[in-house]
Amino acid sequence: MFRARFFTACAMAVSFPVLLMAQSVDFGGLRADKTAPVEVTADSLNVDQQSGQAVFSGNVEVTQGDMHMKAAELEVFYASDKRSEITKLHATGGVTLVSPTEAAEAEEAVYDVKAGTVVMTGKVLLTQGNNVMSGNKLNVDLSTGTGTMDGRVRTLLKPAGSK
Repeated sequence: MFRARFFTACAMAVSFPVLLMAQSVDFGGLRADKTAPVEVTADSLNVDQQSGQAVFSGNVEVTQGDMHMKAAELEVFYASDKRSEITKLHATGGVTLVSPTEAAEAEEAVYDVKAGTVVMTGKVLLTQGNNVMSGNKLNVDLSTGTGTMDGRVRTLLKPAGSK
C-alpha cells in the first residue's frame, strides 16, 4: 500500500508543474567561448566617443560561437583602458537567447563577457527539449553550463513517452 502511494506521488510530481522558490539547472547547451568574437548586427548604431558607449537598436542580433541573442536594443560597455574590448552587453526589449539545444526569453539580459555569465530578468521562460521552466531571474554560467532560476519558479517536466 505504501509503495503504491509512493509511486503515485512520484508520478504526479513528474506529470504536473512543480512550483519552487529557486531551482538549479544544467544548461549544457548554453555554453560560450568567451574568447570567441562577438558579432552584433542591428538597424542602427549610436556611439558616444567620450564615454565609449555604443547602443545598437532595432532587430539586434548578437552571435558568439553557437550562442545567439536577439533583442530590441543592446547597450555595449567597453573596458575603460581598451575601447576595443567588450566587457558587458545589456539587452532590453524582449530578449531571446538561443543555443543548439535550449532557448530562453526574458524582458532583459546582462551578459558579462569577462565573467562568462548571463543574467536574464523579467518573465523568464526557459525551454530545454520538452521541458519548460519559468521564473523572474535566470543566472547562467556559460563556462560550466550551470545556472539558477529564482523568483517563483514553475517547472513543467514531461516524462518520456508523454504527450
